[in-house]
Amino acid sequence: MNFLNDITIYLETLTRVINNLDKNEINRTMQAILKKYNEQATIYIFGNGGSAATASHFVCDFNKGACMDAKNKFRFICLNDNTPIITAIANDISYDDIFSYQLQGVLSKNDMVIAISGSGNSKNIIKAVKYAKEIGCEVVGITGYDGGLLKKYADYSLHVDINDMQKVEDVHMAFDHMMMQIFSKYLLEQEAK
Repeated sequence: MNFLNDITIYLETLTRVINNLDKNEINRTMQAILKKYNEQATIYIFGNGGSAATASHFVCDFNKGACMDAKNKFRFICLNDNTPIITAIANDISYDDIFSYQLQGVLSKNDMVIAISGSGNSKNIIKAVKYAKEIGCEVVGITGYDGGLLKKYADYSLHVDINDMQKVEDVHMAFDHMMMQIFSKYLLEQEAK
């Protein structure tokens, strides 16, 4: 079996999606994240399934990679990394509450929430985002498809405009790695001044 044609189609489609990203919105989002870094605010990040893996990856790349040699560190916390608390909340309350419950009583209006949802409509994501908005907290929405409700609620929108979950998730990881490299370079330059 020769997969060359399918490989070419996948990569060409992904390239078109990347070329159509809103670079101004990415820049605006990065400025907001940098502001939270400078304020030493906490940034809570979360997602389901593949987006949960992406959220965990963000924490590693920001808390270690982006500021490895910097005096100050990012303060990312991933709400989907603790399996016992997630299953306890899902079992005793509701799966829809697994993120919003963890934010209650700890989220401050000076913090930031980064919610990742390919569809933008996951109930537990939207419930947590609504809670964050009630607190007065800024929200970054990382979405695909049409962006769903998350894109509407988000103050900053990293949107991947394609109806294909795998390509959406590919670009979500590219957001992480791109921002990590840019922030790492920027923070080192700032430290040298």
